Amino acid sequence: MAARQDGVGNGRDSVLLVATLTSEPTSAELSSLSTQADVLEVRADLVGDLEPDRLRRDFSGELLYTLRSEPEGDVGDASKSGERHARLAAAAAGFDLVDLEAARDLEPAVLESVPPAQRLISWHGPPTELGELRSRFDSMQTERARYYKLVPAAERPVHGLVPLALLASLGRDDVLAFSTGPSGFWTRLLAPRLGAPVVFGSAGEQPAAPAQPSIGRLRRDYGLPLLGPVEAVFGLVGNPALSSLSPRLHNASYAELGIPSLYLPFEVEAFGDFWLDVVERGSLGVLGFGLAGLSVTAPFKEIALAVAGAGSPLADRLGSANSLVRRGQVWEAESTDGEGVLGPLAEREISVEGREAAVVGSGGAGAAAAQALDSLGARVTLVNRSVARGRRTAHGLGIGFSSLADFDPSVFELLVNATPLGREDGGELPFDIDSIREDAVVVDLAYCADRRTHLVEELAGRGVTVVDGREVLLHQAVRQFQVMTGQELPVGLGRRVLGLEGGPVAGFEEGPAASLDGDPA
Repeated sequence: MAARQDGVGNGRDSVLLVATLTSEPTSAELSSLSTQADVLEVRADLVGDLEPDRLRRDFSGELLYTLRSEPEGDVGDASKSGERHARLAAAAAGFDLVDLEAARDLEPAVLESVPPAQRLISWHGPPTELGELRSRFDSMQTERARYYKLVPAAERPVHGLVPLALLASLGRDDVLAFSTGPSGFWTRLLAPRLGAPVVFGSAGEQPAAPAQPSIGRLRRDYGLPLLGPVEAVFGLVGNPALSSLSPRLHNASYAELGIPSLYLPFEVEAFGDFWLDVVERGSLGVLGFGLAGLSVTAPFKEIALAVAGAGSPLADRLGSANSLVRRGQVWEAESTDGEGVLGPLAEREISVEGREAAVVGSGGAGAAAAQALDSLGARVTLVNRSVARGRRTAHGLGIGFSSLADFDPSVFELLVNATPLGREDGGELPFDIDSIREDAVVVDLAYCADRRTHLVEELAGRGVTVVDGREVLLHQAVRQFQVMTGQELPVGLGRRVLGLEGGPVAGFEEGPAASLDGDPA
Protein backbone atom coordinates (compact mmCIF):
# COMPACT_ATOMS: atom_id res chain seq x y z
CA MET A 1 0.00 0.00 0.00
CA ALA A 2 2.51 2.56 -1.13
CA ALA A 3 1.38 6.10 -1.84
CA ARG A 4 1.28 6.98 -5.52
CA GLN A 5 4.06 9.40 -6.45
CA ASP A 6 3.49 11.59 -9.47
CA GLY A 7 4.05 15.26 -8.77
CA VAL A 8 1.10 17.49 -7.90
CA GLY A 9 0.91 18.68 -4.30
CA ASN A 10 3.24 16.90 -1.84
CA GLY A 11 4.64 14.80 -4.67
CA ARG A 12 1.33 13.05 -5.42
CA ASP A 13 -1.46 13.55 -7.88
CA SER A 14 -3.66 10.91 -6.28
CA VAL A 15 -4.38 9.28 -2.94
CA LEU A 16 -5.16 5.72 -1.91
CA LEU A 17 -8.75 5.00 -0.93
CA VAL A 18 -9.53 2.61 1.93
CA ALA A 19 -13.04 1.14 1.94
CA THR A 20 -14.20 0.14 5.43
CA LEU A 21 -16.53 -2.83 5.76
CA THR A 22 -19.29 -2.43 8.35
CA SER A 23 -21.22 -5.52 7.23
CA GLU A 24 -20.29 -8.78 5.52
CA PRO A 25 -20.05 -8.16 1.76
CA THR A 26 -21.32 -10.22 -1.12
CA SER A 27 -19.03 -11.30 -3.95
CA ALA A 28 -20.65 -8.72 -6.23
CA GLU A 29 -20.04 -5.97 -3.68
CA LEU A 30 -16.40 -6.95 -3.33
CA SER A 31 -15.93 -6.93 -7.09
CA SER A 32 -17.47 -3.47 -7.29
CA LEU A 33 -15.23 -2.22 -4.48
CA SER A 34 -12.19 -3.42 -6.45
CA THR A 35 -12.95 -0.69 -8.97
CA GLN A 36 -13.55 1.94 -6.28
CA ALA A 37 -10.89 1.44 -3.61
CA ASP A 38 -7.25 0.37 -3.24
CA VAL A 39 -7.56 -1.19 0.21
CA LEU A 40 -10.35 -3.05 1.99
CA GLU A 41 -10.52 -2.55 5.75
CA VAL A 42 -12.21 -5.30 7.75
CA ARG A 43 -13.57 -3.83 10.97
CA ALA A 44 -13.50 -7.11 12.87
CA ASP A 45 -15.21 -5.51 15.87
CA LEU A 46 -18.22 -4.91 13.59
CA VAL A 47 -18.21 -7.79 11.07
CA GLY A 48 -16.10 -10.46 12.76
CA ASP A 49 -12.97 -12.19 11.47
CA LEU A 50 -13.73 -12.56 7.78
CA GLU A 51 -11.65 -15.07 5.87
CA PRO A 52 -8.97 -13.14 3.90
CA ASP A 53 -8.70 -15.78 1.15
CA ARG A 54 -12.41 -15.40 0.45
CA LEU A 55 -12.04 -11.61 0.25
CA ARG A 56 -9.09 -11.87 -2.13
CA ARG A 57 -11.12 -13.92 -4.60
CA ASP A 58 -13.22 -10.85 -5.41
CA PHE A 59 -11.18 -7.87 -4.16
CA SER A 60 -7.92 -7.21 -5.96
CA GLY A 61 -6.39 -4.67 -3.58
CA GLU A 62 -4.72 -4.98 -0.19
CA LEU A 63 -6.49 -6.01 3.02
CA LEU A 64 -6.37 -4.17 6.35
CA TYR A 65 -7.49 -5.84 9.61
CA THR A 66 -8.81 -3.57 12.37
CA LEU A 67 -10.11 -4.65 15.76
CA ARG A 68 -11.18 -1.38 17.32
CA SER A 69 -11.27 -1.35 21.13
CA GLU A 70 -14.15 0.11 23.10
CA PRO A 71 -12.18 3.21 24.23
CA GLU A 72 -11.32 3.99 20.60
CA GLY A 73 -14.62 3.43 18.87
CA ASP A 74 -15.79 -0.20 19.05
CA VAL A 75 -19.59 -0.08 18.95
CA GLY A 76 -19.98 -3.79 19.66
CA ASP A 77 -18.33 -6.15 22.11
CA ALA A 78 -16.15 -8.22 19.78
CA SER A 79 -12.87 -6.95 21.21
CA LYS A 80 -13.80 -7.51 24.86
CA SER A 81 -13.21 -11.26 24.87
CA GLY A 82 -9.67 -11.18 26.24
CA GLU A 83 -8.35 -12.62 22.99
CA ARG A 84 -7.59 -9.31 21.33
CA HIS A 85 -3.84 -9.75 20.91
CA ALA A 86 -4.20 -13.32 19.70
CA ARG A 87 -6.64 -12.17 17.01
CA LEU A 88 -4.30 -9.38 15.89
CA ALA A 89 -1.38 -11.79 15.67
CA ALA A 90 -3.45 -14.30 13.71
CA ALA A 91 -4.58 -11.60 11.28
CA ALA A 92 -0.97 -10.90 10.29
CA ALA A 93 -0.85 -14.26 8.51
CA GLY A 94 -3.58 -13.33 6.05
CA PHE A 95 -3.81 -9.54 5.90
CA ASP A 96 -1.43 -7.03 4.33
CA LEU A 97 -1.88 -4.54 7.16
CA VAL A 98 -2.95 -4.84 10.79
CA ASP A 99 -4.13 -1.85 12.83
CA LEU A 100 -2.36 -1.74 16.20
CA GLU A 101 -3.69 0.71 18.77
CA ALA A 102 -0.79 2.56 20.33
CA ALA A 103 -2.42 2.59 23.75
CA ARG A 104 -2.84 -1.20 24.09
CA ASP A 105 -1.24 -3.25 21.33
CA LEU A 106 2.47 -2.35 21.24
CA GLU A 107 3.52 -5.32 23.35
CA PRO A 108 6.45 -7.60 22.46
CA ALA A 109 4.33 -10.63 21.54
CA VAL A 110 2.14 -8.60 19.17
CA LEU A 111 5.06 -6.71 17.62
CA GLU A 112 6.88 -9.98 17.02
CA SER A 113 3.83 -11.40 15.20
CA VAL A 114 3.12 -8.26 13.13
CA PRO A 115 6.27 -7.08 11.29
CA PRO A 116 6.82 -3.34 10.70
CA ALA A 117 5.78 -3.49 7.03
CA GLN A 118 2.34 -4.71 8.10
CA ARG A 119 1.76 -2.27 10.96
CA LEU A 120 -0.61 0.66 10.97
CA ILE A 121 -0.17 2.15 14.43
CA SER A 122 -3.20 4.23 15.42
CA TRP A 123 -4.70 6.48 18.05
CA HIS A 124 -8.30 7.72 18.25
CA GLY A 125 -9.39 10.09 20.99
CA PRO A 126 -11.02 13.35 22.09
CA PRO A 127 -10.17 16.84 20.81
CA THR A 128 -6.58 17.71 21.64
CA GLU A 129 -3.98 20.45 21.39
CA LEU A 130 -1.20 20.39 18.81
CA GLY A 131 1.53 19.86 21.39
CA GLU A 132 -0.23 16.85 22.86
CA LEU A 133 -0.90 15.35 19.43
CA ARG A 134 2.75 15.80 18.46
CA SER A 135 3.81 14.08 21.68
CA ARG A 136 1.53 11.15 20.88
CA PHE A 137 3.07 10.84 17.45
CA ASP A 138 6.60 11.01 18.86
CA SER A 139 5.73 8.16 21.20
CA MET A 140 4.09 6.11 18.43
CA GLN A 141 7.00 6.40 16.04
CA THR A 142 9.39 4.74 18.46
CA GLU A 143 7.97 1.56 16.96
CA ARG A 144 8.51 1.11 13.23
CA ALA A 145 5.41 0.90 11.05
CA ARG A 146 4.25 1.41 7.50
CA TYR A 147 1.73 4.02 8.61
CA TYR A 148 0.85 6.08 11.68
CA LYS A 149 -2.73 7.24 12.15
CA LEU A 150 -3.89 9.94 14.60
CA VAL A 151 -7.58 10.80 14.71
CA PRO A 152 -8.86 13.23 17.35
CA ALA A 153 -12.54 14.11 17.44
CA ALA A 154 -13.70 17.61 16.52
CA GLU A 155 -16.46 19.39 18.40
CA ARG A 156 -15.64 22.84 16.99
CA PRO A 157 -13.96 23.94 13.76
CA VAL A 158 -10.76 24.86 15.62
CA HIS A 159 -10.36 21.24 16.71
CA GLY A 160 -10.11 20.11 13.09
CA LEU A 161 -7.16 22.41 12.48
CA VAL A 162 -4.96 20.49 14.94
CA PRO A 163 -4.34 17.26 12.96
CA LEU A 164 -3.86 19.30 9.79
CA ALA A 165 -1.26 21.45 11.53
CA LEU A 166 0.50 18.27 12.64
CA LEU A 167 0.67 17.02 9.05
CA ALA A 168 1.98 20.36 7.84
CA SER A 169 4.70 20.39 10.50
CA LEU A 170 5.82 16.81 9.85
CA GLY A 171 5.99 16.88 6.06
CA ARG A 172 5.87 13.06 5.94
CA ASP A 173 4.08 10.64 3.63
CA ASP A 174 3.46 7.88 6.19
CA VAL A 175 1.21 9.80 8.62
CA LEU A 176 -2.59 9.96 8.49
CA ALA A 177 -4.16 12.69 10.61
CA PHE A 178 -7.69 14.07 10.46
CA SER A 179 -10.70 14.64 12.72
CA THR A 180 -13.90 12.67 13.17
CA GLY A 181 -17.37 14.05 13.72
CA PRO A 182 -19.44 16.44 11.59
CA SER A 183 -17.30 19.44 12.59
CA GLY A 184 -14.17 17.67 11.37
CA PHE A 185 -15.49 16.18 8.13
CA TRP A 186 -13.65 18.67 5.93
CA THR A 187 -10.27 17.70 7.41
CA ARG A 188 -10.52 14.34 5.63
CA LEU A 189 -10.37 16.18 2.29
CA LEU A 190 -7.50 18.54 3.14
CA ALA A 191 -5.33 15.91 4.88
CA PRO A 192 -4.09 14.28 1.65
CA ARG A 193 -3.05 17.73 0.37
CA LEU A 194 -0.76 17.91 3.42
CA GLY A 195 0.85 14.52 2.97
CA ALA A 196 -1.64 11.95 4.29
CA PRO A 197 -1.28 8.97 1.93
CA VAL A 198 -4.77 7.51 2.24
CA VAL A 199 -8.38 8.54 2.80
CA PHE A 200 -10.86 6.27 4.58
CA GLY A 201 -14.46 5.87 3.46
CA SER A 202 -17.19 3.41 4.29
CA ALA A 203 -17.70 0.59 1.80
CA GLY A 204 -21.45 1.28 1.88
CA GLU A 205 -23.69 4.01 3.20
CA GLN A 206 -23.33 2.90 6.86
CA PRO A 207 -20.35 4.77 8.32
CA ALA A 208 -17.77 3.10 10.54
CA ALA A 209 -17.03 6.37 12.35
CA PRO A 210 -19.01 9.56 13.01
CA ALA A 211 -19.55 11.50 9.75
CA GLN A 212 -17.38 9.10 7.73
CA PRO A 213 -18.26 9.50 4.04
CA SER A 214 -18.77 6.55 1.73
CA ILE A 215 -16.17 5.68 -0.88
CA GLY A 216 -18.79 6.52 -3.50
CA ARG A 217 -19.27 9.98 -2.05
CA LEU A 218 -15.54 10.65 -1.89
CA ARG A 219 -15.40 9.91 -5.60
CA ARG A 220 -18.66 11.65 -6.58
CA ASP A 221 -18.36 14.83 -4.56
CA TYR A 222 -14.60 15.37 -4.30
CA GLY A 223 -13.13 13.67 -7.37
CA LEU A 224 -10.92 11.32 -5.34
CA PRO A 225 -8.59 9.55 -5.74
CA LEU A 226 -7.25 12.38 -7.94
CA LEU A 227 -5.64 15.29 -6.13
CA GLY A 228 -5.72 18.40 -8.23
CA PRO A 229 -3.84 21.52 -7.14
CA VAL A 230 -5.66 23.69 -4.58
CA GLU A 231 -4.90 27.40 -4.63
CA ALA A 232 -8.20 28.48 -3.06
CA VAL A 233 -10.80 26.87 -0.81
CA PHE A 234 -14.51 27.57 -1.07
CA GLY A 235 -17.16 25.97 1.05
CA LEU A 236 -20.62 25.72 2.51
CA VAL A 237 -21.31 26.74 6.10
CA GLY A 238 -24.51 25.41 7.60
CA ASN A 239 -26.23 23.01 9.94
CA PRO A 240 -26.76 20.59 8.39
CA ALA A 241 -24.12 20.98 5.68
CA LEU A 242 -22.74 17.49 5.12
CA SER A 243 -25.81 16.39 3.18
CA SER A 244 -25.57 19.20 0.64
CA LEU A 245 -25.07 18.52 -3.05
CA SER A 246 -23.15 21.77 -3.42
CA PRO A 247 -19.70 20.11 -3.10
CA ARG A 248 -20.57 17.74 -5.95
CA LEU A 249 -21.74 20.58 -8.15
CA HIS A 250 -18.88 22.99 -7.46
CA ASN A 251 -16.02 20.47 -7.42
CA ALA A 252 -17.14 18.84 -10.66
CA SER A 253 -17.27 22.30 -12.23
CA TYR A 254 -13.78 23.18 -10.96
CA ALA A 255 -12.46 19.96 -12.50
CA GLU A 256 -14.22 20.63 -15.81
CA LEU A 257 -12.87 24.18 -16.04
CA GLY A 258 -9.41 23.52 -14.63
CA ILE A 259 -9.93 25.79 -11.63
CA PRO A 260 -7.36 24.94 -8.88
CA SER A 261 -9.87 25.03 -6.04
CA LEU A 262 -11.68 22.76 -3.59
CA TYR A 263 -15.21 23.15 -2.20
CA LEU A 264 -15.81 21.77 1.30
CA PRO A 265 -18.79 21.46 3.66
CA PHE A 266 -18.29 23.11 7.06
CA GLU A 267 -20.95 21.86 9.47
CA VAL A 268 -20.92 24.08 12.55
CA GLU A 269 -22.95 24.53 15.70
CA ALA A 270 -22.18 28.24 15.99
CA PHE A 271 -21.33 30.46 13.03
CA GLY A 272 -19.38 32.80 15.31
CA ASP A 273 -16.93 30.06 16.30
CA PHE A 274 -16.27 29.20 12.67
CA TRP A 275 -15.88 32.84 11.69
CA LEU A 276 -13.41 33.54 14.49
CA ASP A 277 -11.40 30.30 14.40
CA VAL A 278 -11.22 29.69 10.66
CA VAL A 279 -11.98 32.93 8.81
CA GLU A 280 -10.72 35.87 10.88
CA ARG A 281 -7.61 34.09 12.12
CA GLY A 282 -6.76 32.94 8.60
CA SER A 283 -6.16 29.43 9.89
CA LEU A 284 -6.44 27.74 6.49
CA GLY A 285 -4.10 30.29 4.98
CA VAL A 286 -1.43 29.30 7.49
CA LEU A 287 -1.75 25.74 6.16
CA GLY A 288 -1.42 26.95 2.57
CA PHE A 289 -5.08 27.13 1.58
CA GLY A 290 -6.64 30.55 1.04
CA LEU A 291 -10.31 30.70 1.97
CA ALA A 292 -11.87 32.69 -0.87
CA GLY A 293 -15.65 32.28 -0.66
CA LEU A 294 -18.49 30.70 1.28
CA SER A 295 -21.99 29.57 0.53
CA VAL A 296 -24.18 29.95 3.60
CA THR A 297 -27.25 27.91 4.40
CA ALA A 298 -29.70 27.63 7.28
CA PRO A 299 -29.64 28.77 9.98
CA PHE A 300 -26.82 31.24 9.39
CA LYS A 301 -27.93 33.49 6.52
CA GLU A 302 -28.76 36.47 8.71
CA ILE A 303 -25.51 36.38 10.67
CA ALA A 304 -23.59 35.95 7.41
CA LEU A 305 -24.76 39.39 6.36
CA ALA A 306 -23.97 40.79 9.80
CA VAL A 307 -20.30 39.70 9.73
CA ALA A 308 -19.67 40.85 6.17
CA GLY A 309 -17.75 44.04 5.57
CA ALA A 310 -20.13 45.00 2.78
CA GLY A 311 -23.49 43.76 1.54
CA SER A 312 -25.20 44.06 -1.82
CA PRO A 313 -28.39 46.15 -1.94
CA LEU A 314 -30.41 42.95 -2.31
CA ALA A 315 -28.77 41.23 0.65
CA ASP A 316 -29.27 44.35 2.75
CA ARG A 317 -32.94 44.48 1.82
CA LEU A 318 -33.46 40.81 2.62
CA GLY A 319 -31.48 41.01 5.83
CA SER A 320 -29.65 37.83 4.89
CA ALA A 321 -27.05 36.43 2.50
CA ASN A 322 -26.30 33.03 1.01
CA SER A 323 -22.87 34.00 -0.39
CA LEU A 324 -19.75 35.54 1.13
CA VAL A 325 -16.85 36.36 -1.18
CA ARG A 326 -13.49 37.76 -0.17
CA ARG A 327 -12.35 40.81 -2.13
CA GLY A 328 -8.91 41.77 -0.87
CA GLN A 329 -9.35 42.09 2.87
CA VAL A 330 -13.14 42.61 2.76
CA TRP A 331 -15.82 39.92 2.84
CA GLU A 332 -18.78 40.92 0.65
CA ALA A 333 -22.27 39.46 1.10
CA GLU A 334 -24.69 38.58 -1.69
CA SER A 335 -27.94 36.66 -2.10
CA THR A 336 -28.61 34.44 -5.11
CA ASP A 337 -31.47 32.42 -3.61
CA GLY A 338 -34.11 34.26 -5.62
CA GLU A 339 -32.47 33.30 -8.89
CA GLY A 340 -32.85 29.68 -7.88
CA VAL A 341 -36.63 30.14 -8.14
CA LEU A 342 -36.81 32.44 -11.14
CA GLY A 343 -34.39 30.44 -13.31
CA PRO A 344 -36.40 27.21 -13.53
CA LEU A 345 -39.61 29.18 -14.15
CA ALA A 346 -37.96 31.09 -16.99
CA GLU A 347 -36.72 27.83 -18.50
CA ARG A 348 -40.32 26.61 -18.56
CA GLU A 349 -41.46 29.93 -20.02
CA ILE A 350 -43.74 30.45 -17.03
CA SER A 351 -44.64 34.10 -16.62
CA VAL A 352 -44.59 35.44 -13.08
CA GLU A 353 -46.17 38.86 -13.63
CA GLY A 354 -49.67 39.18 -12.23
CA ARG A 355 -49.78 35.71 -10.68
CA GLU A 356 -51.02 35.05 -7.17
CA ALA A 357 -47.98 33.56 -5.49
CA ALA A 358 -47.47 32.10 -2.03
CA VAL A 359 -44.11 31.43 -0.41
CA VAL A 360 -44.34 29.07 2.56
CA GLY A 361 -41.48 29.69 4.97
CA SER A 362 -39.92 33.01 5.97
CA GLY A 363 -36.26 32.01 6.37
CA GLY A 364 -33.52 33.47 4.20
CA ALA A 365 -34.39 31.37 1.15
CA GLY A 366 -38.11 32.05 1.54
CA ALA A 367 -37.60 35.80 1.86
CA ALA A 368 -35.35 35.79 -1.20
CA ALA A 369 -37.90 33.81 -3.22
CA ALA A 370 -40.68 36.18 -2.18
CA GLN A 371 -38.63 39.25 -3.09
CA ALA A 372 -37.66 37.80 -6.47
CA LEU A 373 -41.27 36.99 -7.38
CA ASP A 374 -42.43 40.40 -6.19
CA SER A 375 -39.78 42.12 -8.31
CA LEU A 376 -41.27 40.52 -11.44
CA GLY A 377 -44.80 41.63 -10.68
CA ALA A 378 -46.29 38.65 -8.85
CA ARG A 379 -48.78 39.33 -6.06
CA VAL A 380 -46.89 37.60 -3.27
CA THR A 381 -48.12 36.38 0.10
CA LEU A 382 -45.61 35.11 2.64
CA VAL A 383 -46.89 32.20 4.71
CA ASN A 384 -45.33 31.15 7.99
CA ARG A 385 -46.13 29.08 11.07
CA SER A 386 -44.58 31.66 13.38
CA VAL A 387 -46.83 34.69 12.96
CA ALA A 388 -44.46 37.21 14.56
CA ARG A 389 -41.48 36.30 12.41
CA GLY A 390 -43.56 35.97 9.26
CA ARG A 391 -45.23 39.35 9.69
CA ARG A 392 -41.89 40.99 10.36
CA THR A 393 -40.32 39.54 7.21
CA ALA A 394 -43.37 40.33 5.06
CA HIS A 395 -43.48 43.89 6.33
CA GLY A 396 -39.81 44.38 5.50
CA LEU A 397 -40.43 43.16 1.95
CA GLY A 398 -43.66 45.12 1.51
CA ILE A 399 -45.77 42.03 0.71
CA GLY A 400 -48.80 40.31 2.20
CA PHE A 401 -48.77 37.76 5.00
CA SER A 402 -50.85 34.75 6.03
CA SER A 403 -50.38 32.46 8.98
CA LEU A 404 -50.01 28.81 8.05
CA ALA A 405 -53.16 28.02 10.04
CA ASP A 406 -55.20 30.34 7.77
CA PHE A 407 -53.45 29.44 4.51
CA ASP A 408 -55.63 28.23 1.61
CA PRO A 409 -53.41 26.87 -1.20
CA SER A 410 -56.31 26.78 -3.68
CA VAL A 411 -56.16 30.57 -4.02
CA PHE A 412 -52.68 30.57 -5.52
CA GLU A 413 -51.34 29.88 -9.00
CA LEU A 414 -47.71 29.69 -7.91
CA LEU A 415 -46.47 28.17 -4.65
CA VAL A 416 -42.95 27.92 -3.25
CA ASN A 417 -42.08 25.51 -0.46
CA ALA A 418 -39.26 27.18 1.48
CA THR A 419 -39.41 24.75 4.41
CA PRO A 420 -37.68 21.38 4.92
CA LEU A 421 -41.08 19.64 5.04
CA GLY A 422 -42.26 17.21 2.39
CA ARG A 423 -39.06 15.32 1.70
CA GLU A 424 -39.79 11.84 2.99
CA ASP A 425 -42.74 9.50 2.51
CA GLY A 426 -45.06 9.70 5.48
CA GLY A 427 -43.57 12.95 6.73
CA GLU A 428 -45.44 16.20 7.33
CA LEU A 429 -46.23 18.19 4.21
CA PRO A 430 -45.81 21.98 4.09
CA PHE A 431 -49.46 22.50 3.04
CA ASP A 432 -52.60 20.63 2.03
CA ILE A 433 -51.79 19.19 -1.40
CA ASP A 434 -55.40 18.09 -1.97
CA SER A 435 -56.39 21.73 -2.40
CA ILE A 436 -53.68 22.59 -4.96
CA ARG A 437 -55.11 23.75 -8.28
CA GLU A 438 -54.39 21.55 -11.31
CA ASP A 439 -53.00 24.55 -13.19
CA ALA A 440 -50.74 25.61 -10.31
CA VAL A 441 -46.94 25.63 -10.40
CA VAL A 442 -45.10 24.44 -7.27
CA VAL A 443 -41.41 25.09 -6.60
CA ASP A 444 -39.83 22.93 -3.89
CA LEU A 445 -36.67 24.38 -2.38
CA ALA A 446 -36.01 21.19 -0.43
CA TYR A 447 -34.41 18.28 -2.25
CA CYS A 448 -33.27 14.70 -1.92
CA ALA A 449 -29.83 13.80 -3.20
CA ASP A 450 -30.84 10.94 -5.47
CA ARG A 451 -34.56 11.30 -6.15
CA ARG A 452 -37.51 13.66 -6.11
CA THR A 453 -38.97 14.66 -2.76
CA HIS A 454 -42.25 13.17 -1.61
CA LEU A 455 -43.95 16.52 -2.19
CA VAL A 456 -42.71 16.76 -5.79
CA GLU A 457 -43.54 13.12 -6.47
CA GLU A 458 -47.10 13.46 -5.16
CA LEU A 459 -47.82 16.67 -7.05
CA ALA A 460 -46.28 15.43 -10.30
CA GLY A 461 -48.48 12.36 -10.04
CA ARG A 462 -51.50 14.65 -9.95
CA GLY A 463 -50.41 16.51 -13.07
CA VAL A 464 -49.23 19.63 -11.27
CA THR A 465 -46.21 21.43 -12.74
CA VAL A 466 -43.39 21.07 -10.22
CA VAL A 467 -39.79 22.27 -9.91
CA ASP A 468 -37.36 19.91 -8.15
CA GLY A 469 -35.17 21.50 -5.47
CA ARG A 470 -32.06 20.30 -7.29
CA GLU A 471 -33.00 22.63 -10.14
CA VAL A 472 -33.28 25.44 -7.62
CA LEU A 473 -29.84 24.60 -6.26
CA LEU A 474 -28.36 24.63 -9.75
CA HIS A 475 -29.86 27.96 -10.77
CA GLN A 476 -28.91 29.79 -7.59
CA ALA A 477 -25.38 28.42 -7.98
CA VAL A 478 -24.94 29.90 -11.46
CA ARG A 479 -24.34 33.48 -10.29
CA GLN A 480 -22.79 32.34 -7.01
CA PHE A 481 -20.18 30.42 -9.00
CA GLN A 482 -19.50 33.42 -11.23
CA VAL A 483 -19.16 35.75 -8.26
CA MET A 484 -16.77 33.37 -6.52
CA THR A 485 -14.59 32.23 -9.43
CA GLY A 486 -15.12 34.77 -12.20
CA GLN A 487 -16.10 31.94 -14.56
CA GLU A 488 -19.38 30.54 -15.85
CA LEU A 489 -20.70 27.38 -14.23
CA PRO A 490 -21.11 24.61 -16.86
CA VAL A 491 -24.86 24.14 -16.54
CA GLY A 492 -25.07 20.96 -18.61
CA LEU A 493 -22.47 19.32 -16.40
CA GLY A 494 -24.32 20.60 -13.34
CA ARG A 495 -27.55 18.99 -14.45
CA ARG A 496 -25.82 15.65 -14.91
CA VAL A 497 -23.98 15.55 -11.58
CA LEU A 498 -27.15 16.59 -9.73
CA GLY A 499 -29.04 13.71 -11.33
CA LEU A 500 -31.36 15.94 -13.33
CA GLU A 501 -30.43 14.36 -16.66
CA GLY A 502 -27.84 12.24 -18.42
CA GLY A 503 -25.26 9.89 -17.03
CA PRO A 504 -22.16 10.02 -14.84
CA VAL A 505 -19.26 12.40 -15.25
CA ALA A 506 -15.73 11.01 -15.24
CA GLY A 507 -14.25 11.29 -11.76
CA PHE A 508 -17.60 12.29 -10.31
CA GLU A 509 -19.65 9.12 -10.63
CA GLU A 510 -23.34 9.26 -10.03
CA GLY A 511 -24.86 7.24 -7.24
CA PRO A 512 -27.16 7.58 -4.26
CA ALA A 513 -26.24 9.95 -1.48
CA ALA A 514 -27.73 9.09 1.85
CA SER A 515 -28.79 12.44 3.20
CA LEU A 516 -30.67 15.60 2.43
CA ASP A 517 -29.77 19.24 2.22
CA GLY A 518 -31.54 21.88 4.24
CA ASP A 519 -32.33 25.43 3.16
CA PRO A 520 -30.61 25.54 -0.25
CA ALA A 521 -27.27 27.27 -0.14
